[in-house]
Amino acid sequence: MKKIALGADHGGYELKCAIMDHLIAAGYEVRDYGTNSCESVDYAPIAAQAARGVVSGECDLGILCCGTGIGISMAANKVKGIRAACCSDYFSAKYTRLHNDANILCMGGRVVGVGLALELVDVFLNTEFEGGRHQRRVDQITAIEDGTL
Repeated sequence: MKKIALGADHGGYELKCAIMDHLIAAGYEVRDYGTNSCESVDYAPIAAQAARGVVSGECDLGILCCGTGIGISMAANKVKGIRAACCSDYFSAKYTRLHNDANILCMGGRVVGVGLALELVDVFLNTEFEGGRHQRRVDQITAIEDGTL
C-alpha cells in the first residue's frame, strides 16, 4: 500500500483530518507533517517538509491543504522534483496524475467540501501516469527545474 505525505496549515487543518481518517480506513500508511490545530501557522515549512518526503521516496505521493490550496501548492512546487497540483474538481484531479504525473494533490479547506475532497483523493491516488507523449512534457518541466529549458 502506498505511503502518503499529508500536511496542512490552519486553513486546511479540518480537511486534512478528514482525509487522514479516510486514508487510514482505506489502509494507506500516512506520514503527517502537521499542523495539528486550527491555530494560525505558516504553510511553506509544512509544504517543504512534505514535498521533501515525497522526493526522497519516504512517501509515494502527497496531499496538502491550506485555505485555498494555492499557496501550499506554490510552496511545494519550489522543491525540485515536485509537481503539485491544486484541484477542486474530479477531472483535474484525475488528469493531473494521468497526464502530468503530479505527485502532490493540493486542495483548499475553504473551497472544497469534505465529500468532494475524498473523491478527489481517491481518484488522485488510484490513477497512474499514462506516460507516452506525456512523458516528454514532464521531462520538459524537469528541464526547467534543471535550467536547461
